Amino acid sequence: KMAALDDSFTMDPTMADTLTSDPSTWTGSSLVSVKQITPSGLQLLLDVSLEMKTIVRLVGGDERLKHKILANVFYEASTRTSCSFQSAMLRLGGRVVCIDQLNSSVKKGETLGDTIRCLENYADVTVLRHPVIGSAAEASTYAEKPVLNAGDGTGEHPTQALLDIFTITDEFRTSSGLLNKTVVLLGDLKHGRTVHSLAKLIARSGTAGVELRYCSPPSLRMPEDVKEEVSKYGVKQGEYTDIKDAIKGADVLYVTRVQKERFENLEDYENVKDSFIVDANLMKSAPSKMIVMHPLPRVGEITEEVDKDPRAAYFRQMENGMFVRMALLALVLGRRCAPLGYKTK
Repeated sequence: KMAALDDSFTMDPTMADTLTSDPSTWTGSSLVSVKQITPSGLQLLLDVSLEMKTIVRLVGGDERLKHKILANVFYEASTRTSCSFQSAMLRLGGRVVCIDQLNSSVKKGETLGDTIRCLENYADVTVLRHPVIGSAAEASTYAEKPVLNAGDGTGEHPTQALLDIFTITDEFRTSSGLLNKTVVLLGDLKHGRTVHSLAKLIARSGTAGVELRYCSPPSLRMPEDVKEEVSKYGVKQGEYTDIKDAIKGADVLYVTRVQKERFENLEDYENVKDSFIVDANLMKSAPSKMIVMHPLPRVGEITEEVDKDPRAAYFRQMENGMFVRMALLALVLGRRCAPLGYKTK
């Protein structure tokens, strides 16, 4: 049984706005919330991510993280986040140890703090996914080495937000990225930590002309605290219940699944699970340059026929996750550039 955590734990306020365009601000730092990232820090991360994409395309990787070890700690199921962090570390010459709830001392009641303290005796950086909001922030208070939030319950998923913004920038082939873009967030906005982090990071980016549209069933609306955070930055927001209205003039449709595992009552889930379906017919009425994104996994909210549409960006989005996580690992481990003498693979 997992030791209980206090889900009211929040990030240390002194960590806000500390990750800037100066690479030294990232070195040795944890990433538990998008609130840590300044606009210039976001731009640095995007720039390094593009460098990583180029390196992978040309030579597959390099050895800047040789002899570094990542502890990949996942107490919830994951395919993309776990594998992309592992691949990111391996492509930069590092190694990975993997821990899950079933095969760790968590089963014996070990606390999160003790787990983190133990693992950093063996590893240089810890990636943590945990079912409780605030768990990554709490873990960072025990750690002497970087802790990277890979999702804390229905709270945040900062590396997903980073790869999402990188994807938007990459898809539109412009450094202005989000400039004057209309982004529709669709589906389970109540439980979706990906959309919580993405909305906040878009707002914090300081990009002019951005509009966020929230389209969901009434019971799964974007939480008020997220909307309040976004409003601080003057970003235009709107709520919709009709998908066709929401996508009019949109540049990005970001789809999320309705998260069955977050519902206490199965009947409530059944009532809303098929509220919105993105299919070929919908895409016919969508703007010609509107890209479709999804953090995956999908469970029917995007039909497979949409995969053939060039506007379907979700599998390219997944690959971008590796480039972004390569950049993040390089930055927090102080290897913004490969040291002299390191050979490319």
